[in-house]
Amino acid sequence: MSNVMFTAHATAKGGREGHVKSDDGLIDLNLVQPGSGDAKGSNPEQLFAAGYSACFDGALNLVASKKKKDIDSEITADVSLLKDESDGGFKVGVVLNVSLKGVSQEEAEELVEEAHQVCPYSKATRGNIDVELNAKAV
Repeated sequence: MSNVMFTAHATAKGGREGHVKSDDGLIDLNLVQPGSGDAKGSNPEQLFAAGYSACFDGALNLVASKKKKDIDSEITADVSLLKDESDGGFKVGVVLNVSLKGVSQEEAEELVEEAHQVCPYSKATRGNIDVELNAKAV
């Protein structure tokens, strides 16, 4: 890898019923299987949703600023663990629900599509997982 601008470090132990911690201690979470009872904790899909929604919002605001659009945006990433019929395993799917103030519905859809082209998470997932974009001007 060349031109590294930043590297995040996190360590997981125990898989989906273990623990994950970032090197700076800001993330220090127990991991639990969704629907596994009363245990409190996060899961890989929730962590991915947090990262993708934050990254996409940054890309969206960058695209909007370059077009001199003053927006107020909110991204909700719905990350699902899906059964993969091709191999009997699992796969991930994402729905990005994007709410934009300050633009028309047509402009919202254009900005979201452009953000999807530049967002690092979108680039990383392109062609690997299904990502659905839902833009809504409010």
